[in-house]
Amino acid sequence: MPVKNRFAEMLPEIAGWRQDFHRHPELMYDLPRTSARVAGLLRDFGVDEVVEGIGRTGVVAVIRGRGQGQQGTGAGRTLGLRADMDALPIIERTGLDHASQTPGVMHACGHDGHTAMLLGAAKYLAETRGFDGTVVCIFQPAEEGGAGAKAMIDDGLMERFGIDEVYGLHNAPGLPVGRFATRSGPLQASADEFTITVTGRGGHAAEPHRAVDTTLAACQIVVSLQSVVARNVDPLAAVVVTVGTLRTDSGASNIIAQQAVMEGTVRCLDPAMRDLAEARVKAVATATAAAFGATAEVAYERGYPVTVNHPENTAHAIAAAEAVAGTAQVDGAARPIMPAEDFSYMLEARPGAYVFLGNGDSAQCHHPAYDFDDQAIPFGCSWFVALVESRLPLSA
Repeated sequence: MPVKNRFAEMLPEIAGWRQDFHRHPELMYDLPRTSARVAGLLRDFGVDEVVEGIGRTGVVAVIRGRGQGQQGTGAGRTLGLRADMDALPIIERTGLDHASQTPGVMHACGHDGHTAMLLGAAKYLAETRGFDGTVVCIFQPAEEGGAGAKAMIDDGLMERFGIDEVYGLHNAPGLPVGRFATRSGPLQASADEFTITVTGRGGHAAEPHRAVDTTLAACQIVVSLQSVVARNVDPLAAVVVTVGTLRTDSGASNIIAQQAVMEGTVRCLDPAMRDLAEARVKAVATATAAAFGATAEVAYERGYPVTVNHPENTAHAIAAAEAVAGTAQVDGAARPIMPAEDFSYMLEARPGAYVFLGNGDSAQCHHPAYDFDDQAIPFGCSWFVALVESRLPLSA
């Protein structure tokens, strides 16, 4: 099944939805317009059930196939298909006609495209119902740091809708439009955050011997933290430790600060390395501070887990991509990447897989010049449908 002609015909309509979402971005769980628009379209499509408010502002649509002797009972397995809906707090710099009309907020990660593609697939599946089972379309809030996937799971998503397998996709700038990439096993890293508060003894910059210089101690901690990756982690394992901010309570050049605070992130592809990194960050920070006569308090918060594709489901996802784009356009052994993704929670709850779909030569995600490429829409819609029709085939 190559890209379906129906989606080529629907492209202007689906792109219109996408550009409308792009003009009106919303953040995190605060998605009143987006959620209402999604729910309204789904009802227009004639899906069997639309449920709002799952995970606060998530929307779920149920579409039952026409298997079991055309009884429409939806007997058989239930597939979950997921798209994220939230935008980012970024000032858009695209200059496009459909640019954000909300100051300081834009769809800089393509969630507008993900939502539109799943809506397109939902419309097609509601029209054709060429499958034996049930499809649950999941429109999720708060992927960008709010763990919206977990919120929907905590609200009973998997059990309430009887989901057996779950699949999702994300656009990939730099990958040609129409190409797919994924892999079995770890695909995206975990994301943890830490805050290190270094306390010393403030004083006059001209008399450092009467103070305990927290700035010096903090800077040495920044440098020493790099030893976690260089000397504690298996060289063949992927771990990133980054300090993103460092500030002191000093207000002038002739003051030695009483306190310095730094914030950073740790990314890992292996849960065992995640445990190691947390322990070493804490140990290095406290011991380094002590060596300078200061103290360090480490607040370490675990965020999204590693996104781990299940082998059997990855094979299904690859087969669907190959059916849509051709074998040469699918990389089934893609390199993992270190950005995190809260679809990881869904893959912990149910077997499934996550794939990347090319967005062409666009700006990178989270960049103010980014825009989703609408030419990718027929490929994404077709992939969702190919998964459904191959995993939930009608009886001969």
